Amino acid sequence: MIATTVIEVGIDVPNATVMLIENAERFGLAQLHQLRGRIGRGAHKSYCILIPSTDEPETMEKLKIMEATTNGFEIAEADLRLRGPGDLLGTAQSGLPPLKLGDLFRDADLMKLARNHAFLVFERDPHLEQPEHAGCRKLLANAGQAIMSEVS
Repeated sequence: MIATTVIEVGIDVPNATVMLIENAERFGLAQLHQLRGRIGRGAHKSYCILIPSTDEPETMEKLKIMEATTNGFEIAEADLRLRGPGDLLGTAQSGLPPLKLGDLFRDADLMKLARNHAFLVFERDPHLEQPEHAGCRKLLANAGQAIMSEVS
C-alpha cells in the first residue's frame, strides 16, 4: 500500500508488517510515532524503516530517538527538548522562548513552587491591592502589550 500521512489517524490493517517512510526528517517525532503505530497490530513481527534525505545531526538524533523507544511519553519529552516548547503564552508552537526566569527542564520544581505561590497571593489579595503587589497589578494591567515570558 502506498499512502499519504492520512493513515496516521486510524487505518487498521492488522497484518501490515512493513512501513517505509522516505524523507523521514520532514515529519515530527509525534507524527513518526503515530505512523509507526499503524503496523505491527497483528501477530507478526513488524518493521518501520525511516529513510532520511539528509544526515544532518538534528535529523540523525531524531531518528535515533525513534529507534531507541516506542514509549510515547519519552518521545514527547525528546521532542520538547529538540524543538523547544514555543511561546507558552503566545502562538509559537516550537522554538525556545525568550524566558529570562529559568530553564523549563532544570527548574521545573522551582516553577511549580512559584505557581503555587502566585495562587496563594491571588487567594489572599485577589485584586492585588496590597502595596507589595503593585508591580504585579501594573504588569497584569499592561499584559496585552507585554510578552509575559520576557518579564524580568
